[in-house]
Amino acid sequence: MRADISAPSTGGKTPTVIRLLVLATFVVILNETIMINAIPSLMHDLEVDEQAAQWVSTAFMLTMAAIIPITGWFLQRVTTRKAYALAMGIFLAGTALSAVAPTFEVLLLGRVIQAGGTAVMMPLLMTTLMTVVPEADRGKVMGNVTLAISVAPAMGPVISGLVLNWASWRWLFVLVLPIAGAVTYLGYRKLEDIGEPQTGDIDWASVALAALGFGGLIYGLSKFSPDNVASPVLLVVSGIALVAVFAVRQLKLQRVGAPLMDLRVLLAGTYTKGLILMSIAFLAMLGSMMLLPLYLQNLRHLSAFETGLLVMPGGLAMGLLGPSVGKIFDRFGGRVLVIPGSIGITAALAGFTQISMSMPYWQLLALHIVLMISLAAVFTPVFTLGLGALPPNLYSHGSSMLGTLQQVSAAFGTALVITVMATRTKSLVEGGTEPVAAQLDGMRLAFGISAALSVVVIVMAVLLPARAADHGHGAPVDDEDEVPTPELVKD
Repeated sequence: MRADISAPSTGGKTPTVIRLLVLATFVVILNETIMINAIPSLMHDLEVDEQAAQWVSTAFMLTMAAIIPITGWFLQRVTTRKAYALAMGIFLAGTALSAVAPTFEVLLLGRVIQAGGTAVMMPLLMTTLMTVVPEADRGKVMGNVTLAISVAPAMGPVISGLVLNWASWRWLFVLVLPIAGAVTYLGYRKLEDIGEPQTGDIDWASVALAALGFGGLIYGLSKFSPDNVASPVLLVVSGIALVAVFAVRQLKLQRVGAPLMDLRVLLAGTYTKGLILMSIAFLAMLGSMMLLPLYLQNLRHLSAFETGLLVMPGGLAMGLLGPSVGKIFDRFGGRVLVIPGSIGITAALAGFTQISMSMPYWQLLALHIVLMISLAAVFTPVFTLGLGALPPNLYSHGSSMLGTLQQVSAAFGTALVITVMATRTKSLVEGGTEPVAAQLDGMRLAFGISAALSVVVIVMAVLLPARAADHGHGAPVDDEDEVPTPELVKD
């Protein structure tokens, strides 16, 4: 396992290694959502239908879901520099292939390769941060990290909308390639290895179960529609069953200290509450990211460029507030941020249930900014509290599980809002309602369900402590956060 490093105080400054990893992670995660606005262009240029074109995003998400569960094991067995070089090298190869793809099939392969590199970066960033930054400084540093893990998905559609206003979809990859190349070169030169990797064989049965289980679950969620329910339900149930088998196998492997994903992280009450909160909050964010562009472009007839401009202030506010949120967390703890932030998420989503064909754009802008600021107030403290409740030997597994659940939440959120909207719209149209009014009502219902689910975020926020015990520095550990190390549970 990685050595337990006694991290010296950073004085609230972000260490160079974290700055480099944040920059790299921002670049790679941005690509998860950057193709959302490019669907019409792909359909025209590569002669595919809308269902096929959607796979440029679906395949990316599926690959992430299949690979992220493996990263907890992987990061404990390679050095920081090797993990970074491999992740960024794979990402660069996928980006280059996507940029020159002559056919849709080649583009899809490039996106899968891109996602393979992206899947490693966020767990690598979070694990390194928790190892090198002491508890007293984590809030401010984690606030800077928010730029990569939260703002990048929100800014993807914005950037793609701006680029597509003047150029081909290929430029979404051409512009990223030199930036990612420079970041990779600089990062590899400056990075230093953190901790000592441990040896151990990989359990290939667990790899297969994770890939098929989480991949099948997300694929099933992505296939839901009013006219297609039975087969997606079967896929989702099969995925859940395989994930359950995967979990049982991990419990057995924990007894010999060789799990692919260590489920002991769930024994930390603070981490588990944070995991639930983050999953629902991410669901709400991705759901709104899908619904708002549909409303603005399909019903209000804004261009992709105009839509990007309208949602840009919220994304920028989220990123710029990250460091300030971190400072407040370091000084006052998490509750003063997470509780108001969770209420703000519910309030903003409830506000979106009032959308109409005449709603002023400034109101939409204000609601989106409130939602993004509220998410910023939640994400930084919850990341810090949740991972801070784990001992150092479980940081990589905690990051891995968090990343996996984010992908599942994104898929579930997208499937939920699109299916609810489409089903409601179809029902009203069949009853004689005018199509635009029917679709508007469907969107209101979808936002309403998202708002109702976000009440869970408020409940979890109230249950979270102000601060987590710092396992890495000998601080007292609450009973509910006592997580046994592998050595204590071996047979």
